[in-house]
Amino acid sequence: MAHYDLEEQEQIDSIKTWWKMYGNLVTGIVTMACVAVIGWQGWNWYQRGQSAQAAAIYSVLEQAVAARDAQKIKGAAGELAEKFGSTTYAALGALQAGKQSFDAGDLKTAKAQLTWAAENGRDEIKDVARLRLVAVMLDEKAYDEALKQLDANHAPAFAARFQELKGDVLLAQGKKAEALVAYKAAQAKGESKAGVGLELLQQKIDSLGEAA
Repeated sequence: MAHYDLEEQEQIDSIKTWWKMYGNLVTGIVTMACVAVIGWQGWNWYQRGQSAQAAAIYSVLEQAVAARDAQKIKGAAGELAEKFGSTTYAALGALQAGKQSFDAGDLKTAKAQLTWAAENGRDEIKDVARLRLVAVMLDEKAYDEALKQLDANHAPAFAARFQELKGDVLLAQGKKAEALVAYKAAQAKGESKAGVGLELLQQKIDSLGEAA
């Protein structure tokens, strides 16, 4: 029994010695791990809260779009961009507001909203915003700006549309040969798809004849 007590005491002394050497380090690591877990959970909670609030405002924006209430659309989109700019709802709101402003003939506001969506949106939203922005620039005759937007990286799914719009810009500049090249590139990228879009593209190509 005494032998057992001696071994037990030696283990305790060994643990005490180890704790004196590494106790502060272990405590620090455990504390940091706890803080990290709490911080991550807090961040997730914050993100969910932000998303829920943004969704509510976006719902208001959609209702305003249905009612064609330009002021309410502009206000909701502005609030989304200002307070919830990191959410997808903000980019979608800017996209919706930009389309409404363009349809209403307010090109200045449409350009600002679509520029924001193109710079802050993600994936398809960014590409759609850029295409709509180019349509605004075409109306403004800001051809060089439009071409810069079209030269930006974009998803393969939008390649045909980007090329076709590039052809429209080049044609507006009077560069028929270059426009034809862009149209044919658009046709090649979209050849697996059928529909009215490709028929219109073919008409553009036919109208230019042998310009190349």
